[in-house]
Amino acid sequence: MLKIHNSLSGEKQEFKPLRPGEVRMYVCGMTNYDYIHVGHARMLTVFDLIQRYLRSLGYKLTYVRNVTDIDDKIIERAAANGENWADLAQRFTVAMHEDCATLGLQPPDLEPRATEYIDQIIAMTQTLIDKGYAYVARDGDVMYSVRKFAPYGRLSGKKIDDLRSGSRVQVDDVKLDPLDFVLWKHAKPGEPFWASPWGNGRPGWHIECSAMSTSLLGNYFDLHGGGEDLKFPHHENEIAQSCAACDTPFVHIWMHNGFVRVNDEKMSKSFGNFFTVREVLKTLRDPEVLRFFLLSSHYRGPINYSMAQLAQADETLLGLYRALKDSGRSGIVDGEWLARFRGAMDDDFNTPEAMAAMQGVARELNQAKSAGDGAKTDAAAATLRAMGAVLGVLQQDPDTYLKLSVGDKTISDADIEGLLDARRTARAAKNFAESDRIRELLTAAGVLLEDKPGGVTQWRRA
Repeated sequence: MLKIHNSLSGEKQEFKPLRPGEVRMYVCGMTNYDYIHVGHARMLTVFDLIQRYLRSLGYKLTYVRNVTDIDDKIIERAAANGENWADLAQRFTVAMHEDCATLGLQPPDLEPRATEYIDQIIAMTQTLIDKGYAYVARDGDVMYSVRKFAPYGRLSGKKIDDLRSGSRVQVDDVKLDPLDFVLWKHAKPGEPFWASPWGNGRPGWHIECSAMSTSLLGNYFDLHGGGEDLKFPHHENEIAQSCAACDTPFVHIWMHNGFVRVNDEKMSKSFGNFFTVREVLKTLRDPEVLRFFLLSSHYRGPINYSMAQLAQADETLLGLYRALKDSGRSGIVDGEWLARFRGAMDDDFNTPEAMAAMQGVARELNQAKSAGDGAKTDAAAATLRAMGAVLGVLQQDPDTYLKLSVGDKTISDADIEGLLDARRTARAAKNFAESDRIRELLTAAGVLLEDKPGGVTQWRRA
């Protein structure tokens, strides 16, 4: 029986779909104003794994992962670029799809965009006003009144009084309560807008997901996922507005993946310690290495990003491909090993234990090949491939994969020069963390730097 840790209860519980044989899952996707980094890739890969496993169990799954294509960050980045906001959002949405495909992520069944659900967002906002959970502030914003929703804070474990006492309130604050959050933003000069009963404006971030998820999956559905950083306030706010608007529970089980960390800090663009997927893949033998690394730790815990960890994932994956080399594809899957693998996955998607089972099968496969036992070789190979299919790895021909080398991903001269320009800019701004990040990336790609007097940097390939 599959057990999943429910962030709402803080406990693992047996998973029983609300509708027999059917699972409805919503995952908060990307706000596309830049390329995705390794932290984003972990979230995307974790929920790709979960949807794969649910399908392997025979469930009829509807997997929804949204795209936020209107947001302050999109507007600000587009203005800085002198670019239309919609064009920028579309450009980086295409880039996200490319990166997801490279990582072997299967596309969601539905991928709604916020700008496609303006009518539903307005309707939900009006419902909240009509029920007394929302109000139009003096500046024209529509605000959700947190004090009206008694269970607020249950998901994150935060108490309203504690949150309120730690909030700053300005004399001219238009909120009735410092915790109130925006549902609909009034239009500022030069910003995109849509017409609404409260004037021209655009949706707040939190209401987008409530409107999209309930429109596509119903008012009460099975699974809602996202990164740990979304637990508060985003998911807490989703619960408040969805339950109030629909008069039903919202989500049966909440799931949150842990952070990717660099030097004990969360990988984040705001911290300047992020590595884009595109940058990292230039240093690896194959994209499967990054996927394997991201799944090598339990999804709920943190995972430390380093070149040493990637190298370890690379070597482990190579060992599995070496075991599959010269093995047939006609074997019958070993039920005992597969049960061990599924037992790990049934225990809240315990990928480290599942990967340990894969390595056990690989050892048996190597022994069977050495002993010339064709039937056992074929069975072990079939079992290993079946496990790999669930994790989204071992998807390539072993002979082809084993011919790859890290050098096949050599970074181009133009890419090196571009990164050096970015490093010079960072150093001039005394952003030494960013400068060091770029040096580490280039070193991992086999590029050695030598800083000379006068700010000149020479480079050569190792």
